[in-house]
Amino acid sequence: MSRVSKPYEIVERALELSTADGCVVIADEESSANLRWAGNALTTNGVTRGRTLTVIATVDGAEGTASGVVSRAAVTPADLEPLVRAAEAAARGAGPAEDAQPLITGVPSSPDFTDAPAETDSDVFAAFAPALGDAFARARAGGRELYGFANHEMTSTYLGTSTGLRLRHDQPNGTLELNAKSPDRSRSAWAGRATRDFKDVDPAELDAELARRLGWAERRIELPAGRYETLLPPTSVADLLIYQLWSATARDATEGRTVFSKPGGGTRLGDTLSPLPLTLRSDPHAAGIESAPFVIAHSSGDGASVFDNGLPLTRTDWIRDGRLEQLTTTRHTAGLTGLPLAPAIDNLVLEGGGERSLEEMVAATTGPALLLTCMWYIREVDPATLLLTGLTRDGVYLVEGGEVVGEVNNFRFNESPVELLSRATEAGRTEKTLPREWGDWFTRAAMPALRIPDFNMSSVSRGV
Repeated sequence: MSRVSKPYEIVERALELSTADGCVVIADEESSANLRWAGNALTTNGVTRGRTLTVIATVDGAEGTASGVVSRAAVTPADLEPLVRAAEAAARGAGPAEDAQPLITGVPSSPDFTDAPAETDSDVFAAFAPALGDAFARARAGGRELYGFANHEMTSTYLGTSTGLRLRHDQPNGTLELNAKSPDRSRSAWAGRATRDFKDVDPAELDAELARRLGWAERRIELPAGRYETLLPPTSVADLLIYQLWSATARDATEGRTVFSKPGGGTRLGDTLSPLPLTLRSDPHAAGIESAPFVIAHSSGDGASVFDNGLPLTRTDWIRDGRLEQLTTTRHTAGLTGLPLAPAIDNLVLEGGGERSLEEMVAATTGPALLLTCMWYIREVDPATLLLTGLTRDGVYLVEGGEVVGEVNNFRFNESPVELLSRATEAGRTEKTLPREWGDWFTRAAMPALRIPDFNMSSVSRGV
């Protein structure tokens, strides 16, 4: 076999080797660059490269079509035939796939399918790293310590099928997490940002924000558990609504297993979920949080099907003007439930028509209220209501008379994002944000802050 090394050549050769009735090949070329720091000094940095190849074989039988999926990292030309044969063997050894559908056809090929993969390297931090050094100096002079990391990834995905699809998508993904601590570690504040290229991230701005929060924390106020008017920042709203999106599959709702199931049968599509004119949408072309414009499914599950690989994606409104508009479907579950086709898309935007920033919402607060920084350790308690529990972290602040007057203790909360939408009294200005809890899996989000009049802080947490 001649030497095969370029991603598109790997895809083409794997398809040539296939003897299955159908075949999908996905080559992911990945590169990453990172910086880490602690105590106002860089500690490590590095650059990595990698390749993962996924082969999906489909085999037609008397009882239906079966699928077999095998993924391997660091694939060389010599690994190709064994990998293809393993996928075919997995398909022939499996029973008919419940989600079986004809492979997608008729999608125009990507003009850059044969181009070299996009890559990232340490140059992505060319402007950011010196600015971070300046932030270290300011923090040191101000008596605080900065910890955190910056990571940038670039994934070029090449998707080819036996039905003629040749698609390519380059996905940049950058995250920054910055934590400021007082020297005695008694006070801590966190800020995070999502970015495509680190050109829109300002360490000085973040450091100033964290310094202000550490100042707020110099006064400590103990509060009991209870229901409080609460301002949820965009990062917390993202964490809650991402979990809601993951839970909004049409099949589970139709079968009566989720908060989107209608008592007595059917789904809650068409129901009003919020009195505010909220629109929750995903759009592969949303500015600043662009994602793949076609389905890339390395495996089948509740919200994805390997048979849908290459299916074009367009804007989908999950909630429109406060009303539940769509639930996630594959081609299989759309046919099963009779609901419109609405595949998952890898970004999420909430818009409510508000213009106020979080700071302006704080200034407009008349009575006592809580201002959160972020949430973590979010877990599901009850899928029937989508009741979630979790903890606040790195700063909960008391607002009185439009000003932050001190830091309060952390809490455990018990809330359903669906219920929160129904009780929200204000949505602020939508802005790009980094979900803290789900940032390892989902980074492309734009959210407003939300004002909740009676957020349920179910117990006091003594964690930082």
